[in-house]
Amino acid sequence: MSSLSTPATGGPEPLLLLLDPAARQSDGESVRIAKDVLSGGTDVKVACPETPSELDRVLSHRGRRRPVVIGSDLALQRVLQALYRQRELGTDPVGLVPVGRPEEVAAARGLGVPAAPVAAARAVLAGAPRKLDLLVDDGGGVALGGVRISGSGSRRPVGRPSGWRSLWAKLAAAEQGTVLTPDRAGRTGRPGRGEPGAGEQSSRLRVEADGRLLADVHRPVRVVQVTLPAGEAVGEGVMEIVVRAPGALLRAKAASVSVAGRGFGYLADGRPVGPVRARTWTVHPGCWGLLLPAAPPPRADGAPG
Repeated sequence: MSSLSTPATGGPEPLLLLLDPAARQSDGESVRIAKDVLSGGTDVKVACPETPSELDRVLSHRGRRRPVVIGSDLALQRVLQALYRQRELGTDPVGLVPVGRPEEVAAARGLGVPAAPVAAARAVLAGAPRKLDLLVDDGGGVALGGVRISGSGSRRPVGRPSGWRSLWAKLAAAEQGTVLTPDRAGRTGRPGRGEPGAGEQSSRLRVEADGRLLADVHRPVRVVQVTLPAGEAVGEGVMEIVVRAPGALLRAKAASVSVAGRGFGYLADGRPVGPVRARTWTVHPGCWGLLLPAAPPPRADGAPG
């Protein structure tokens, strides 16, 4: 692991910059720009943890520095997981400068983090923390946006991972509704945008939400989609659940959901996990803070800024 510290300048809180090695390889220029903006605004210490133990050690010895991730959704996810494991998830707000391919920073965009490195870095320095929900599973994993279980299973990427991707692979290896009703519209219409599709294969899973049975193993299930709501629904402590079976569709809201089967894989924020035989996800409302651009002050005439 390498680290670098810059002198204190006063002003914003001191920062611990956690660099995703994969981001440095894919877009070193954006990483450099983000580092320059952040180091020009406050005291920063830069670290590149290469193993889970190094990540734990860096976070546990950060002092009063706010952790800032420069990298992908996956890098942020793992930092949150480490903080959760150390029982320090809500101690300080976390900053994020998204660097990666569009599909690798999709959750960051959904959370409201600016896409451009300069704007994202400025939000870290001068933004305001916003409390957000988190999905936590009984294996110690976390998800920022949601989880998807499909009958075809989760496809693992081909090739050898590098940088934090290998770190995440090691960590991953450690690892109110009613019963399904016919979906007549779904038989002839197309699924809505972002919804589970009808072309998925089926698997036999038992799904319970807050103790209520949504699906059982005697009926094949194509997709189970669990999503944390956005907007004003943040902090309510519920997740949105969609269960799609051949000819049937269920939507539900619950604080926890349990899935069991012979062995299934799933995607947590697009990252493959599993296979596992059972998993329970629970919403932890407002348990972590993310530094986002501060809202503009209202205009003198009362209109938004």
